[in-house]
Amino acid sequence: MKERCNFCYRHCLIDEGKQGFCGVRENKGGAIRSLHYACLVSLGIDPIEKKPLYHFLPGSQSLSLAEQGCNYTCQFCQNYEISQKEYACQTVFVDPVKVVSLAKEQGAASISFTYSEPLVWQDYLIDCATLAKQKGVLTVMVSNGSFSKEARERIIPLVDAFNIDVKGDRQFYQAVCNASLDPVLEGIEAIVQAGKHLEVTTLLIEGLHTMETVEFLGKQLKERGVQVWHLSRFFPRYKMETRKATSETFLEDALAVARESGIPYIYGGNSTHVDSTFCPRCHRLLIRDHQYGGTQGQEAKETISQGRCKFCNQTIYGLFV
Repeated sequence: MKERCNFCYRHCLIDEGKQGFCGVRENKGGAIRSLHYACLVSLGIDPIEKKPLYHFLPGSQSLSLAEQGCNYTCQFCQNYEISQKEYACQTVFVDPVKVVSLAKEQGAASISFTYSEPLVWQDYLIDCATLAKQKGVLTVMVSNGSFSKEARERIIPLVDAFNIDVKGDRQFYQAVCNASLDPVLEGIEAIVQAGKHLEVTTLLIEGLHTMETVEFLGKQLKERGVQVWHLSRFFPRYKMETRKATSETFLEDALAVARESGIPYIYGGNSTHVDSTFCPRCHRLLIRDHQYGGTQGQEAKETISQGRCKFCNQTIYGLFV
């Protein structure tokens, strides 16, 4: 008998003994089960800026982990060896209790579900996040954002901060990712309405993205209340290994267009560009640089107090200690 998975927007209808689009959810005996629960392909400590999150406990460390799998087939995937189902991965079993204890033992301020697509292994994410909340450890989800309605209701209340990839316009999603933009915009809207911390990332591929793409996305994100947008340079990977890396000039031009959207905090990634945070009202420098292992945590303490600019009392979006 066929059964339907509700982990993402695809709602795969799966035959007995078969797998859904992601390759990690299977119909076994009339129930949809995960094939790799708690079998991690990656586990380690990262600076929170690597997610990237610049306005969520800057300067802190995050225990970052992933199971295998994704519900997209992006031709430019940066982590295709662990996201795409045709690759075999070595794994280590780490139950949720151990994940939370590791985070506390290693002094991590948060646990990040990242690298591959957490939506397809959300049962494990939910178990980890539930325990983390009980133990006072914050959680981060780095995702393509293509939630189902059911997944939004399960996950958003449990996770403290999100970085959502917005990959391009509708045509780009269809042609390059075998996916859809609209569920992502719906997910972003739900995260903002829930009052959760949100930053958005777009990987810019010169020759596929245009300034019109950036303008379109800026309008969509601004309308949905996005406050922080990272635009990053593409480097050749996976099925786009022969494509040229995005130039610094293209990134700078895109950043200029992005700033016209009215989104207050715009950053450039994978670049020599220096990412600084300024107060949107008085324009004073709050954080000089968001490089890994930098002094941004201390700088934030000196310039931001109780979420407000110390110079003009403007609210600064984010969570700062």
